[in-house]
Amino acid sequence: MQTSITRRHLIQGSLGAAMSQLCLPTEAASDQTAKENTVKESFTKDTLSKDYPNKPIKLIIPLAAGSAVDSAARIVLQKVSLSLGVGIAIDNQPGAAGLIGADHVAKSTPDGYTLGGFNDSIMTVLPNLQPKMPWDILRDFDPVSLVATVEWGLVVPTESSIKTVADLIAKAKRSTSPLTFSSGGNGSPQHISMELFANQAKINMLHVPYKGATQAAVAVAAQEVDAAFIGLATVTALAKAGKLRIIAVSTPTRLPQFADIPTVSESGLAGFEFNSWFALMTPSGTPKSAIKILDTEINKALKDKSVIDQLIAQGLTPRGINAGELGTMLKIQLSRYQTLIKQAGISAD
Repeated sequence: MQTSITRRHLIQGSLGAAMSQLCLPTEAASDQTAKENTVKESFTKDTLSKDYPNKPIKLIIPLAAGSAVDSAARIVLQKVSLSLGVGIAIDNQPGAAGLIGADHVAKSTPDGYTLGGFNDSIMTVLPNLQPKMPWDILRDFDPVSLVATVEWGLVVPTESSIKTVADLIAKAKRSTSPLTFSSGGNGSPQHISMELFANQAKINMLHVPYKGATQAAVAVAAQEVDAAFIGLATVTALAKAGKLRIIAVSTPTRLPQFADIPTVSESGLAGFEFNSWFALMTPSGTPKSAIKILDTEINKALKDKSVIDQLIAQGLTPRGINAGELGTMLKIQLSRYQTLIKQAGISAD
């Protein structure tokens, strides 16, 4: 156990050092204020300044620094910040699979200066798992853009005897106790993806939740668990450093930037696919003119070759889907996950 803890500290330290080199500042996750516990301040579309934005914008990410959404946000919003001429501060607020950070966004003043950087689990999985939600994704938020999709990898400790998807399934079936997998919390995409994998493979695995995807990845590298499904943007650096091994990707076909890594489908579980989204949202009632400006700047950034190359290198696919289309996708995904979660028997506990 001591070896595992020491290794975890070393891995976390290297991740922290890497994050400190990224360009956008990260604010410490703030405590929920009295203002956020009250009804939103009165705000109308007429109050938007004609020179928006004229002050710094805050992006609340309800996920840990180093997560796939966090990595994508730093790449894209650096370019957006330069174009708009204002700072964009990233405030990571992990915990409760994103529930708390999203609540802070929902209760913020809808003036275009507070954004939420969400994955689709926060938007469409949590509402299907939690019997009582403090917010409604369709009522309390306005879509801005689906920035990118996050491609996923199945990872194991470097020293693991598991080399392929088939190895993992076979070991799980013959093991007298369930293999373990880490996640960023109950209802997180890491949780959902592995539950869907285990359900399709007809195996039992024991869920070990952590406070965020980064910690879940560190848990694999530190040999605290047997495996995990995690966004490639979160695990690529650890894999390159030899701290864990990516044994498969969950895309329909191999990714050019990870050409030597097979898909889950081709290496032991035919037909399995999984990815997640990185979308920008605002509190409901945000002026449409502000949303249009943000959407336009995001799409400009996603056409920049440097941005594209950085996203692709980390297993992210640039999208730039506008607010209207994102709203439609949310409704479809909510219904889809309701069916999948019921079929797989997934619960938040």
